[in-house]
Amino acid sequence: MSAQDPSDPTPHDPGHSLVVEEATPKLKRPPLYQVVLLNDDYTPMEFVVELLERIFSLDRVQATRVMLEVHTHGRGVCGVYTFEIAETKVAQVMAYARQHQHPLLCTMEEAG
Repeated sequence: MSAQDPSDPTPHDPGHSLVVEEATPKLKRPPLYQVVLLNDDYTPMEFVVELLERIFSLDRVQATRVMLEVHTHGRGVCGVYTFEIAETKVAQVMAYARQHQHPLLCTMEEAG
C-alpha cells in the first residue's frame, strides 16, 4: 500500500470525484444620482444656461430647457450619473457659481 502525498489535492479513491464549479459573479449596476439645480431670485438665467453648457455639455437648446424648468418649477435635473460623477458635478457647479458671485444651489439625489 502506498501512502497518499498530502500535497496532492486530487483524491486517489476512484469512488469519489471532486467537481469544481467556478462561481459566476453577480454584478449589479451602481445606483444612479440626478444632479438638480435649485431656483433662486438672484442668479441670471443666462448664467445658468452658460453653466449648463460648460459643466454638463448641454447644447444651447437643452440648457435653455433645463434653465426654464428651474425657473418655472423651482428645480431642474441637469443629468443622471454614478455617485462619484454626480458629486463632482455638484462641486463644479457650486465652485463656478461662487467664483462668479452667484448664490445658485445644486444638489444630488438618488434617481428613482
